[in-house]
Amino acid sequence: MASSQKRIFITGGASGFGRALAERWARAGYRVCIGDIHDERGKETLASLRALGATAHSLRCDVTKEEDLEAAAAWLKENWGGVDVVVNNAGVAIGGGITEISLDDWRWIVDINLLGVVRGCKIFTPMFRAQGQGRFINVSSMAGLIHPPMMSAYNATKAAVVAISETLRVELAGDGIDVTVVCPSFFRTNLTETMRSGNADTARITDRLVNKAKRGADEIAELTFRGVERGDFHVLTHTDGKVAWMLKRLAPFSVYAKAITHNTKRMMGKTPAPT
Repeated sequence: MASSQKRIFITGGASGFGRALAERWARAGYRVCIGDIHDERGKETLASLRALGATAHSLRCDVTKEEDLEAAAAWLKENWGGVDVVVNNAGVAIGGGITEISLDDWRWIVDINLLGVVRGCKIFTPMFRAQGQGRFINVSSMAGLIHPPMMSAYNATKAAVVAISETLRVELAGDGIDVTVVCPSFFRTNLTETMRSGNADTARITDRLVNKAKRGADEIAELTFRGVERGDFHVLTHTDGKVAWMLKRLAPFSVYAKAITHNTKRMMGKTPAPT
């Protein structure tokens, strides 16, 4: 007899935010399959999920390889009869000015952050359609909604994830397929482990903002879970991010640009904080 437990597949699920999502959905009673390129971390996360009492599985999955995602879909179909939620989470970061980032680095981040999501949605949509239901959770960033300077490559890929998510929300609604896009601000995770940077200042500031952030991956995963449970399309996890996005949409661009420029200079220590 088929299990009544719902099923979730998470790319980049062996560490950081992906692991936090896996553990949160495991606590909600889901069967959890993680895909990642890090085998040892996959084993560690798998042990953690099973310690929570979850039915869990770990697959080697490189989101730049279509065949890896196809193999994941095939495993889920054969062993669990399908999947209910697919989280396109795997991602990397690049910082630096437009003249400082090489085209090779642009290709690297686009292949993972953008095309990784495209591959996940493309490969799992037929399964969702055949089931008559499913949900994509695409992990973007506040950088996908507001676009700070010195982060053009990262901003562009995360904005594209928002655009894809908005498109598919409408395109797939008639197939019973839901879409959520998650847009957190800085939180403690391992994003900076693989970060590339065109200059030392950007690398230093990003490392500080991530590693000294007030919120950790577990808290962001909890907020994501609650947002999905409510049926939110945009899951915005930080109040300051919500305010900045509202300012961008409602204020003249000159006002928004001045505010974000000032904030960037303040983070880089080039202007005092307002008193």
